Amino acid sequence: MHLDQQVLTFGRAMREKYGYKVHKLAIDAQFTCPNRDGTKGIGGCTFCNNVSFSPNARKPPSVDEQLDAGRRVILKRTGARHYLAYFQAYTNTYADIDYLQSLYDSALKHPDIIGLSIGTRPDCVPDRVLALLARYQEQGHEIWLELGLQSSFDRALEAVNRGHGFAEYQDAIKRAHGYGLQVCTHLIVGLPTETAQNSLLSMQRVLDTQPAGIKIHPLHVVKGTQLARDLKQGRYQPLSMQEYVDTVVKMVKMAPEEMIFHRLTGTATEDILLAPQWCSKKWQVLNRITGQLKNNND
Repeated sequence: MHLDQQVLTFGRAMREKYGYKVHKLAIDAQFTCPNRDGTKGIGGCTFCNNVSFSPNARKPPSVDEQLDAGRRVILKRTGARHYLAYFQAYTNTYADIDYLQSLYDSALKHPDIIGLSIGTRPDCVPDRVLALLARYQEQGHEIWLELGLQSSFDRALEAVNRGHGFAEYQDAIKRAHGYGLQVCTHLIVGLPTETAQNSLLSMQRVLDTQPAGIKIHPLHVVKGTQLARDLKQGRYQPLSMQEYVDTVVKMVKMAPEEMIFHRLTGTATEDILLAPQWCSKKWQVLNRITGQLKNNND
């Protein structure tokens, strides 16, 4: 029983498109965020870990070194030999356009890197960035713009100190579509102030904006965050695994068959994960989602 038999996963979509496995190689290019540098705030989102922003934190390896390390892991694990460079950590469009192009070019110079996946915020995608990504796509690269929305409810976004609202997302995806770009929208289930019904409504509102892909994961609490303090003081109650699975299955069932799901769960490393503990059981969560989808389809 495999998840890609129940939904169009990112891996299956790439195999069907290219005829071979394609994996994302995550890159930390040391970007910051307008919600941290004082432009919109200095605290960041309440669920965002602060450790990597410590002035004493170790500088990550270069883009080339991170790609080399990532491909060794993926090659050993799955045998894949084609990749997307996934600029994942924080806001990967939040810089001068020439600097962005130099970073993206440094990844695309590798023959086995067939494209880019760029993680960012809806309020940090000016037209010059969209135009750059569109040029890469016109050159034949696989390009994904990953917009971290998390919720369509401004109240929930304000509760986690997100620093933007649903209107910024609607504007960003409309302009991205104008450039012909593929957008993957990120949603979090279990945000403070939200119920399962909120997640389902956010899913419908996102579907109405017609993204090409969706990424869903549970809100997890990690060390060094405001959310960790809220958890300790009893102001936040994490979801149970079954609550999460039930909600995700309903969200998936709402989507059209051609929707590409880039992720249906997520976690943090065990050294910083505080709750919910089931987040560390990735395959158990995915297997339960898969089984429930299959039972619903039978």
